[in-house]
Amino acid sequence: MNEKHLSACTSVLVGKKASIDGSTMIARNDDTFLPLTPQHFLMHPAVKGRKETWKSNQNGFEAPMPENGYRYQETPNVDVAKEGVYAESGFNEKNVGMSATESVYGNERTLAYDPLVKNGVAEDSLQSMVLPFIDSARDGVRYLGELIKKYGSPEGNGVLFNDKDEVWYMEIVTGHHWVAQRIPDDAYAITANQIAIQEVDFDDPDNFMYSEGIQEFVEKYHLNTDQHGWNFRHIFGTDNEKDRFYNTPRVWFGQRYLNPEIDQSPISSDLPFICRTEKKISVEDIEYILSSHYNETNFDPLSSMDHPEKTRFRPISMNRTQNSHVLQIRNDVSEDRAAIMWLNFGVPAFSPYVPFFANANDTDPTYANTPLHCDDTSAYWMYRKLSVLVEAHYQQFSQLDKDYLTAAKETLRAHVQNSIDDSEGLSGAELTDYLTEQNYTIVKEMRITTEQFIHHLFEESLTLSKLTYNMDKNL
Repeated sequence: MNEKHLSACTSVLVGKKASIDGSTMIARNDDTFLPLTPQHFLMHPAVKGRKETWKSNQNGFEAPMPENGYRYQETPNVDVAKEGVYAESGFNEKNVGMSATESVYGNERTLAYDPLVKNGVAEDSLQSMVLPFIDSARDGVRYLGELIKKYGSPEGNGVLFNDKDEVWYMEIVTGHHWVAQRIPDDAYAITANQIAIQEVDFDDPDNFMYSEGIQEFVEKYHLNTDQHGWNFRHIFGTDNEKDRFYNTPRVWFGQRYLNPEIDQSPISSDLPFICRTEKKISVEDIEYILSSHYNETNFDPLSSMDHPEKTRFRPISMNRTQNSHVLQIRNDVSEDRAAIMWLNFGVPAFSPYVPFFANANDTDPTYANTPLHCDDTSAYWMYRKLSVLVEAHYQQFSQLDKDYLTAAKETLRAHVQNSIDDSEGLSGAELTDYLTEQNYTIVKEMRITTEQFIHHLFEESLTLSKLTYNMDKNL
C-alpha cells in the first residue's frame, strides 16, 4: 500500500436543500503522509477514439481506458514517477464532481473473507479511471462499482460524487464489497477516515447502492454484530483507540459547528452519518470546518492557553494537507456557469479558497506548473510560504491572517457573482473562453494581494526575533 494512502482526509457533503443557495457541495482535505507532496491543477481535454491502457506505477494496476472521455479537471501529484498520479478532485464537462479518496479501513473479520486485492484499482488511479466517463453522481457510483467488481480494491476508500441534484458517498471496504448512500437533499454528512455509513435499506434503490452479494457475504460468514438491523459501520468498520483520538474528534467538531445545540462527545463511536441543521450551509461554512484545528476548544494546538489536552486529537487542517477543495454546483444559474471548484493550495487554516469555473479550457500556469522545490512563481509554493509565516508567529499574526482571509472571501465571492452577471448573453465556446479568462483574472488579483501580505508578515517577523537587545538610551 502506498504511503500516501496511510494518511488521512476529512470530507463534507451537503444536499441542495441544506445549502444556503440550493447548491450541492462535496468537499475534502487531501492530506498526504508527509508535509510536502506538491500538487498542481490541470485541465484535461476531452478525448475521442483513444486506445490507451492505464498503468499504475504504484501497485501495478493495469486496465484499458474507454476510447471516448469528457474534459475534466484534476489536482495530481507533481512527482508522478515517485508518488503516483492521484488526480484527487475536479469536475468533468457534464458538471459531475468527484473527490477521491477519503481513506477508510475495514476490520479483520470482514477482510479475512474478502481480502484486499494487491493490484486492484487504487486511489492513485481511481479519479482518472472514473471522472472522464460518468454522466451523473449516481452513474459515478455505478461505474466505479463495476470497476471494483472486475479488478478489486487494494485499500479502503470513501469516494464523493455530486451533480446538480444528488450527492453520493461510496465506501469501498474490502477487496470487492462496498455500499453507497445518497445524502438526503435536506442533510449533510462529515467523514474522517472511519467507515461512516450506518443502517442500509436494501429495498430503497433511490438512496442506496451496494456490491453484488454483500448481504449473502455477511450472512454466510456471520459478520453482523448487531441483534437487529444491518449497520454497515458496525459490520465492516473499526471501533478502536486510534479512531477515538484520530478520527471521531474531527467529525465531532464539524457537527458541533453546524449543530451547536447537540451535546456529543469527541470520542463517541456513535456520531451520526446523516445530519440535519437549521443553519443553511454556505461555502464559507465548509471552508471553516476544513480549515479548523478545534478552534475555541481545549483541543486547539495553536491556542495560547496551556491546556493539558490541546494536542490530544489530530486536527482537521494540517501541514500535510496538500489541497483542500469545495466542489459546488449551483442551481440558481445556468448549467454552463454552475460548477465551481474552490481550491486551496496552502495549509487551509491560513490560506484562501480560490474559485475556478469548471467550464474552462485550461488552468493558470501558476497553478498548472508547480515545481518540486520552492519557487517564487507557483501558487502552491506561494500559499505554503504564507502558511509558514503565519504559523511561525501565530499569536502575533493570527488576527492579521483572519483579516486577510475575510477580505479575500469578500473579493472572491464578488468575483464569482460579477463573472456570472457579466457573462449574461454568452454561450458555447465564447462563454468557455470568458470564464477561462475570469479564472486567470482572479489568480492574478489574489497573487498581488497575497504577495503584499507575505511581504508585510516577513517584515513584521524581523521585529520578533529573539536575537535582540533593548539598550537603555542613557547608557
